[in-house]
Amino acid sequence: MTKITVFKKDYVTELVKIIRNTKNAQVLQKHLANYHDKDVAEAITRLNETERMQLYTMIGTPRLAEIFSYLDDAKPYLDELSLDKAARVISDMDADDALDILDELSAEQQQEMVARLDDDSRRDVKKLLSYEDDEIGSCMTNNYICIPDTLSIREAMSTLVRQAGEHDNISTIYTTDINGQFSGAIDLKDLIIARENDSLSNIISRSYPSVYEHGKIADCIEDLTDYEEDSIPVLSENGTIAGILTANDIVELVDNAMGDDYAKLAGLTSEEDLNEPTFTSMKKRLPWLIILLFLGMAVSSVVGMFESVVAVLPIVICFQSLVLDMAGNVGTQSLAVTIRVLMDEDLSTKKKLSLLIKEMKIGFLNGASLGIMALLFLGIYIHYFKKYIWASAFLISGCVGISLIVAMVISSFVGTIIPMFFHKIHIDPAVASGPLITTVNDLVAVITYYGLAMVFLINIFHI
Repeated sequence: MTKITVFKKDYVTELVKIIRNTKNAQVLQKHLANYHDKDVAEAITRLNETERMQLYTMIGTPRLAEIFSYLDDAKPYLDELSLDKAARVISDMDADDALDILDELSAEQQQEMVARLDDDSRRDVKKLLSYEDDEIGSCMTNNYICIPDTLSIREAMSTLVRQAGEHDNISTIYTTDINGQFSGAIDLKDLIIARENDSLSNIISRSYPSVYEHGKIADCIEDLTDYEEDSIPVLSENGTIAGILTANDIVELVDNAMGDDYAKLAGLTSEEDLNEPTFTSMKKRLPWLIILLFLGMAVSSVVGMFESVVAVLPIVICFQSLVLDMAGNVGTQSLAVTIRVLMDEDLSTKKKLSLLIKEMKIGFLNGASLGIMALLFLGIYIHYFKKYIWASAFLISGCVGISLIVAMVISSFVGTIIPMFFHKIHIDPAVASGPLITTVNDLVAVITYYGLAMVFLINIFHI
């Protein structure tokens, strides 16, 4: 079998060499026109400040705005520009990209920068700032093409060409009725191949999906990803188009939602930022840790109730962590599966019950497999290394094995039912975090393990 090696060109390194070696502004602009703005943005991060300052003066503000919109942390580079030039760069950006950069500035810098923006950009940015962070409107862009649905095909093409000079999201064209309300969307391909005598209304998709500007992001993500459109209009309460969400915006929203869910699974109140202050990160972690502290106290208290078991049969404490860890792992697995399934808002009670039974079956079968292994290997270990007779050794290992089965079945139940309960009472099920599930399952596992040890090993078999 022939192995095919694919070589990826290092455009960023090429760009760094071009920028450093080209001293003519027109020649440099011609070279840069062959590269994507994302690669140019990464090349900028590899230049020193002097080289960047030369580059800023050699390329136009519109291109610089496109490049800056791809920088992950634009503030240090924005600070290298004069306030007036920085304001012109931000003014040439899409409103949502401009807002992303403004969010990196301090409140004082943000206010000063907004005051220097041109009228249109200032109005668009202030509009986005008026939305709450969890509202769809805070993420939309004004980079879209909109035409009246009463135009002819020829007039529609002329309007498209005229607006395309300012807006580059042209693959989907939105239409409005005589009242200025959203009436549908046209695929660019359909408009291009339409004949001059065709009616524009025949190529308008009247049932095109849309969302509302004050809608919650968390409530809309599932619908946004299901439609798989390159952009979706954001409507105001009166039905006019307030902006659009592009495919990139939707991907970013999904990524942020996944990041928040991941943070909640780790027991955080929200996702942490690498550059945020230590005290801020501490406040995000502390609430769950306080709750888990008291749950941990409850687990410790339960362990204390079985002091008599440990006093009579000290060896049982050797395998406590094994039972607790396996129960916690199984519960976390069930939690992850359940949260993913609960993303389907149309999930019926029957399917939820089916999921619960399935997870408990998996817990039982995995527990049985591990229980048999524990019975054999721990029995041999206890006999040879702890010097117990064969019967006592296998009774102890059997207790561990049975505890694994029971604890893993119950942990699967807990890991599934808790997020379902949170979802039922309209609380994000991701807050049923891994640490919470693990602590609850520790409590279950401790009671199961030491309870079985007390009943079978001490009271019945008198080991």
